[in-house]
This record gives sequence, structure tokens and C-alpha cells, in this order.
Amino acid sequence: MAVAGSASMTINEMREFASFEPCEQRYIKRSLDIGLGRQDAFRLWARDEGENAAIRSQYVAYQELKSLRRMIPCDSSLSLIEGFIGKLTRVAAFDLAQERITCFSAFRFLYERLLGAEVRPWLPSAFCAAASLPQIRPERRKMLLQSLSEAAATAPGWSDREPCFYPEYVEQAEAA
Repeated sequence: MAVAGSASMTINEMREFASFEPCEQRYIKRSLDIGLGRQDAFRLWARDEGENAAIRSQYVAYQELKSLRRMIPCDSSLSLIEGFIGKLTRVAAFDLAQERITCFSAFRFLYERLLGAEVRPWLPSAFCAAASLPQIRPERRKMLLQSLSEAAATAPGWSDREPCFYPEYVEQAEAA
């Protein structure tokens, strides 16, 4: 039964990923390659000098991920929140400013994989904080903030189940 449940969750994650815009899918896969050290992102994802520069910037921004993974507050104590949410907001603002993530669901999908399941309770606040920054164009800011559902913003609890599906580069699909 556990295998069937795990397979069902993986299929649900795949369906969710398939529902994202193609630019979001591409950005999520590239971000996972950079953030998890899976592939050489320059070789795999850079189609021109502009993307080379963006990937270089993303490698720099994602240097925070290692410390963020260790900093996730495990209790409701306010003493650890400032450093964690500040760093998380800074990295999230970088991703949102790239204008490839168009909704909270895609943001959550990416960050659950970059940082693990225990980051889920912190994602709505980091998303709202990053999306509200002046670095995000006003019309984009509005679109991003409206993508956060009331249910996601006010969830009384979050699953601690780690994600199963980590999308990767597929040569035929990416080349088309």
C-alpha cells in the first residue's frame, strides 16, 4: 500500500509540474540543476550570452541555499526567524525578478525541492515578501500576489513528506 501511495503522490507531482507554463518548467529544471548541483547549467541551459549571465547570477544567489537548509526554524520561536526569512526572501526575490516563475504553486514546487519539505510553512511569507519588493514590476507584483490562494496563505498545517518528483532536462523536449 505504501508503494501505491508513493506512486500516486509522484504522479500528482508530475501533473502539477505539467500544469506550469513552459518557461516555468524550464526555469525550475535549470534551478534544480544549479541549486542541487546536478548538472553543469552553463553547458546544458545557456543558449546565448544573456542566459550565461543569468546562470552565473543564479549560481551566486543560490550560494545561500546551503546555509538556508541548516537554518530552517523547527519551532515557533521568533529568535531564529529574522536571519532565515531574510535570506530566504533575498533568494526568492532573485528568482521572482527573473520573471520565469508566474505563480505561487511553481515557486512552492521549486523551493520544496531546493530546501526540503520542512520549508513549506515559510514559503507563503517568503513569497509575499519577495513579490512585494520594489525590484518586482508592479503588474508582475499584482499577478504574483494574486496567485497565492487563501488556502495556501492560511493553511493550519503542512505535510512533512519530502517531494518525490524532481524534473530534469530531457534533450528531445528541450531542443524542440
